[in-house]
Amino acid sequence: MEGMNYKKIDWVIAGLYLALIIFGWMNIYSSSVGEDGFVFSFKQKYIMDLVWMGSALLLGCLILFVIPSKVYPAIAWPLYVLMVLLLIAVAFVGVEVNGSKSWFALGPFRLQPAEFSKITTSILLATLMSKHDFRFGNLRDAARIAAVLAVPMLAIVLEKETGSALVYLGFLLVCYREGMTGWILVFGLLTVFFFILTLVLSPFVALLVLVGIIGIVGGWYARKLLIAVLSTAAVIVALAFFPRLMRVESITFLQKFPVEIWVAAILGIPAVILLLISWVRRNKRLRNLMLCFLAGLALILSVDIAFQKFLKPYQRDRIEVLLGIKEDPMGVGYNVHQSLVAIGSGGLTGKGYLGGTQTRFDFVPEQSTDFIFCTIGEEWGFLGTFAVLAVYLTLILRLISSAEKQKDRFARIYGWCVAVCLLMHVVINICMTIGLMPVIGIPLPLLSYGGSSLWAFTILIFIYLRLDLEKWRYR
Repeated sequence: MEGMNYKKIDWVIAGLYLALIIFGWMNIYSSSVGEDGFVFSFKQKYIMDLVWMGSALLLGCLILFVIPSKVYPAIAWPLYVLMVLLLIAVAFVGVEVNGSKSWFALGPFRLQPAEFSKITTSILLATLMSKHDFRFGNLRDAARIAAVLAVPMLAIVLEKETGSALVYLGFLLVCYREGMTGWILVFGLLTVFFFILTLVLSPFVALLVLVGIIGIVGGWYARKLLIAVLSTAAVIVALAFFPRLMRVESITFLQKFPVEIWVAAILGIPAVILLLISWVRRNKRLRNLMLCFLAGLALILSVDIAFQKFLKPYQRDRIEVLLGIKEDPMGVGYNVHQSLVAIGSGGLTGKGYLGGTQTRFDFVPEQSTDFIFCTIGEEWGFLGTFAVLAVYLTLILRLISSAEKQKDRFARIYGWCVAVCLLMHVVINICMTIGLMPVIGIPLPLLSYGGSSLWAFTILIFIYLRLDLEKWRYR
């Protein structure tokens, strides 16, 4: 296009992208090649991956050199609505793969709308938040952003694509960068913490911890931390004796309900009274503190119901294995167990390219897709996995650094969205592979086999390259 200085393309981002897809193909070949060696057949994953790579590069060039960047804000809403409709449609007419009905079958090809929904969501978020009058302090603006994130996320959950849905939580980092209060992130982390604590220990222990946190935070706000710590400790000690009190035979009515119900009632009633007082006196800090406390009580008491009623048996089993509640190395824990064996056997430098026994003999299911990181660990060792993580980290930091230099707010926000999508995929996939998260099925960006994932990340990255190139226009 006239006036565009193509010499200013960010070749660091483009080079890291190319390095990852080439290295990805090498490992896909290693994990899928048979004893006959290289066979040119479109049934082979390493051949199909070449097709996806070639088409992805053509798509990237089209975005970079042909499509003007001003198109994206103009079509943000139509693209978003179309993608939401596709996400809903695939849940009914899609092809089921590994228990997830999230694929459209187009002849020999399959496309996964959930991967492309991250693109349309990123474009729409950048469009909405780049408006000059946008503020998270404005309830209408904040509600609109929440809806934009929640609608595709819920549609993806209906497809049983838990991993792709979790990626959407990463967009909260973008929102935080653009002015959202950090307390939402803290509240989210505490929700995960209390969910795990309730499952691993008990609701009663989780309630005691909640009391401790609320007491200390309240004392810190009131600038009476020492008094708050001592009084909170006294309350926790008193509550700790409550289970023993319930076993007293003369107090039989206490045994009609579990201990956590009684403790929640003992704590909840004063909290509600304090909440009403805070509303009357317009004490914002006390009100927020009591709201958080009551929300914590509700969360802890609902964990068991949510765990048993809303999660599938295989999902419960995976979480219980991950948290050490039970062991099942030959059942639901098989994938992770074999993955850890493969990665551990690689040692410092690995067994050498095409030399991985776990990889070549298919001990690890999905080793060219969701578990490709264990292929890298076995054949390239610790140094290889460290190099891959270094490349990802460099790419993510480069995107963030470049985004922060953008004068155009749309480009900055979109750049953050791309970086966050990469970050969430990398963290979730690798944590899943090494047993720090349940197996939820999510590809490693640009490395795992899969046309939808490769196309989606190519589009995400090359749109940003085009946006970044615009700042050099006419220079």
